[in-house]
Formats: sequence, C-alpha cells, structure tokens
Amino acid sequence: MSQFIYVGTELELFAQAKNWKDYLRVLLRRYIKGDVLEVGAGIGSNTRLLCRSQYQKWLCLEPDTQLFQDLENSIRSNNIIDCFASNGKIDSLHEEQLFDAILYLDVLEHIKRDREEVIKASRHLKPDGNLIIVAPAHQWLFTPFDTAIGHYRRYNKQTLKAVLPDDIEIIKLNYLDCVGLLASLGNKLVLKQSQPTLKQIKVWDRFMVPISRKLDPIIGYSFGKSVLLVGRKKF
Repeated sequence: MSQFIYVGTELELFAQAKNWKDYLRVLLRRYIKGDVLEVGAGIGSNTRLLCRSQYQKWLCLEPDTQLFQDLENSIRSNNIIDCFASNGKIDSLHEEQLFDAILYLDVLEHIKRDREEVIKASRHLKPDGNLIIVAPAHQWLFTPFDTAIGHYRRYNKQTLKAVLPDDIEIIKLNYLDCVGLLASLGNKLVLKQSQPTLKQIKVWDRFMVPISRKLDPIIGYSFGKSVLLVGRKKF
C-alpha cells in the first residue's frame, strides 16, 4: 500500500467544535453498538466523544502515518478502554473482521471511489449492523476550502443513497445544522474565504449549533450543511 498523506489542515480547528460533536454524539449513540469500526479516525477527536456509547471494542483506521501517531497518543492519553488504532484503510482489514457498526464521519467525501468504498465496508458489517455516514451537504456549497482539504464532492440525500449497495437499507437520512447552512452560504457568496478562522469556528459552534439543534427537528431535518445517513445491513 502506497503511503497516504492527508492534505487537510483543519482537523485541529474543528476539534474545537464541542457542541457540534456533542450534537452528533446524541444523534448517533443509539446506533453505535458492539464491535465498532471508525474509518478515517484522524486525530481521534470524534472517537473521544463517541466512545461514551455502549460498545465492546472500537477499532480506528487511519491511513495517514502522522495522524495515526496522533490518534494512538489520543487513545492512550484519554484512557479509552478497548479502543485500538490501525494505520490503514478498509482494504487492510482481514476478510473475517466483522463489525456491528461502521462509521464514516466527514470521511467519505475524501474518497474518490466512494461507492466502491461503501461496498467494501458492507462486507465487514454483521447482519443487522449499522453503517453511519456524516458528510458535507450540497454540491452548490462546494468552495475552494473543500478543494484545499481534499474533498471530491459534497452530497445530497439522493447522491448519498446512490453509493449504498443493495444489502443496506436506510433507517435514517437527514440534513443537519440548518443555521450553519446559511453561514456557509454567506461565506460562499460574500466572504469567499478558503478556510474558516478559529474565531469563526467558535462562533458557529457556540451560537449557531445550539440553535440548529433546536430547529432541525422542528423543520423535519429538511435542510442543513451536513447530511446524516444510517443504514442497516439486511439479514
């Protein structure tokens, strides 16, 4: 396997988005169970929060060597029990390694052959296991920032459904962060920044995310800057 180097520089920045990550934790915790695989775990900022869910073992995959070292340090320093890191991709798993939940959290958009990736992931899901995907929404929000951090695309509900193999049934498909969508649109049309600042991340996380958290269910999760899909593997 050729060495993979992650081109983005935003992971530390978005690690500060505590409210956003807690929002995801609350939405996802009922679907995280048993043996868990987190693909593209980065520096472990999602792992630290989501591992509060009920699980037996948690395996983090990270192909970038430097990020993998940071990930190992994060797991060790936070004393995350029964959590392990592996430097690799989905192809590095053994055929017999099966999981009750597989997570792609802001990862699938970085993978060129996304449908091929999801098909491979489904082969490592146990029957009745959950495939959880969170990704940036709406191609019309694609900006130079997406390009800079290695995004191939953004998704809507239709394009995300299209990557699923036939053995995965959808049990949840929602847009998230309606207020954040308006902020992202403002940046695209007015500010035109290639990357948000730490101050902007903190403003979004501190003020906008709590409002979205209340409004999203009221509007039926009908629009937002992120899209969440939970699929279940058929028996």
